[in-house]
Amino acid sequence: MQYRRLGKAGIKVSEIALGSWLTYGTVTEQSVGEACVHKAYELGINHFDCANAYGSEPHAAERFLKDALAPFGRESYVLTSKAFWPVGPTPNAQGLSRKHLIHQVDESLRALGTDYLDIFYCHRYDPDTEIEEVLYTLDDLVRQGKILYPGISEWPVSKIAQAIQIVEKRGLHRIRASQPVYNLFNRYIEQGVLPLCEENGMGLVVFSPLAQGLLTGKYRRGQAFPEGSRAATPRVSGFITRMLEDKTYDRIEALQTVAKDVGMSLSQLALTWVLRQPGIASALIGASHPEQVAENVQAVGKTLSPEVLERIESILV
Repeated sequence: MQYRRLGKAGIKVSEIALGSWLTYGTVTEQSVGEACVHKAYELGINHFDCANAYGSEPHAAERFLKDALAPFGRESYVLTSKAFWPVGPTPNAQGLSRKHLIHQVDESLRALGTDYLDIFYCHRYDPDTEIEEVLYTLDDLVRQGKILYPGISEWPVSKIAQAIQIVEKRGLHRIRASQPVYNLFNRYIEQGVLPLCEENGMGLVVFSPLAQGLLTGKYRRGQAFPEGSRAATPRVSGFITRMLEDKTYDRIEALQTVAKDVGMSLSQLALTWVLRQPGIASALIGASHPEQVAENVQAVGKTLSPEVLERIESILV
């Protein structure tokens, strides 16, 4: 495993991080899920991502991680959570209000069985809460020792820029992590988010580097979706099936040829391509079997030549 600084922060995170969305606290059996976490830790992954809304009910995935990480010293891994999405029926059980963030951080700490979160993300931008309220709340949580580094996820670039200006003007704790989507099929951050975050010392922890499984090679033209795959999971199947048109299959098949030529699996090629960006601290994977973790970790330390990058670019046009 190799490790990168989280932007300009002192903390170092593994280039591959293990996430919990759609896997832990939901359909994956406890024993199999724990085996994935233990395999990740064994292979050097020190970065475990979660959120209050992950799992079959609020904080279910966090409670899973509490048990799965119990054998390991708390100082040896980086633990994250998030808040924004609804976790209850009442009007304040969602968003980024001070009330909701304070309550949810406490609930996440309780569910995870820890005194602090290494990174706490505002899971989306909240148009109903003034950005100053969000930033001052994050600053208070850092001062209280409940979170170490504030983060954001999928905020519009204009709002990231606004937050940076306010933090600098008011002397608040800096936002140190940004968690956007980024993969071969979704590159929007290259135009604004990525350079802005790099310039201002934010490390990027990108989610969906394998495009919800499209870049694993498991989906084949004319064949039924594999049982247990995300395309066969009602919660996200619509997104994936909309993507699986002939053009997408053409790209996947061409990328598989490139991967074979360079001695990688398709998923390893996709992760290596993501990690070519120096501003990205971690690529966040999901896994329902330990073997998936072991395969994806093999992308660490690999590089792609300019010629291979040009081949990939020509496929994506």
